[in-house]
Amino acid sequence: MSRESWKIFQIMAEFVAGFERLSQIQPSVSIFGSARTPPGHPYYALTEEIARKLSDAGFAVVSGGGPGLMEAANKGAFAGKSPSVGLNIMLPHEQIANDYQDVSLSFQHFFARKVMFVKYAKAYVVMPGGFGTLDEVIEALTLIQTGKSVRMPIILVHSPFWAGLIDWFKKTLITEGVIGKEDLDLFVVADNAQEVIDAIFRYYERSGFEPSAEEKEIKLNL
Repeated sequence: MSRESWKIFQIMAEFVAGFERLSQIQPSVSIFGSARTPPGHPYYALTEEIARKLSDAGFAVVSGGGPGLMEAANKGAFAGKSPSVGLNIMLPHEQIANDYQDVSLSFQHFFARKVMFVKYAKAYVVMPGGFGTLDEVIEALTLIQTGKSVRMPIILVHSPFWAGLIDWFKKTLITEGVIGKEDLDLFVVADNAQEVIDAIFRYYERSGFEPSAEEKEIKLNL
C-alpha cells in the first residue's frame, strides 16, 4: 500500500475523534478571528466578552485553539459555565495551543478541522481576522447557500471592519450576478456582545432549537 493510501487512515482517525468528542458537546457556537490580535486590543476584549456571555447562556464555545482572538474566545468560555473547546491545527510554524481549553483536539488536516467547526455549530461568530477567518466564513456561507449545511446565524462582529467586504458583495458580486440579493440575508452584523446573543436567540425563537428530521439528515451528510 502506498504512503498516500495510508494517509486515509490518519484522516479517518481525525474525523472519528472529532465526531466522537464534539457530538457530546452541544449546543455550541464557533468563534473565529485573527491569531495576531494581542491581549489588550479592543477586539480581544470584545471576543472574550462575547464568549463569556455565550458560555453563561449555555453554549459551548469552539475556537481554533491558538493565540490572539482564538485565545480570547477560549478564555471567555473557560471563565463561564459551559465548555471551552479548542480545535488546534499542526502547522509548519507551530501553532501554540492556548491555556483556556476544557476540551482540546489536534488536527493535521485543515479540511477535517473545518468540518468540525460547522458540523455541530448552532451559530458562527466571526471576529475581525485575516485569510483563515475569511476562509471559514466564506465556506460557511457557501455550505448554507448550496444547501449542504443547515441554516444558522452567521454573525460578523464590528461593522467598520466588515463594511468593505459587504460593500463588495453588494456592488460587485450582486451586480455581476454571481450571487443573489437574498444571499445577503445569510449573515448579520453586530457591534457588541449583547447584539450577538440577541441575534442567536432571536433566530432560534423563530425557527425552533431542535433540528428537524431533514436538518439532521443534512448534518449527517455534511
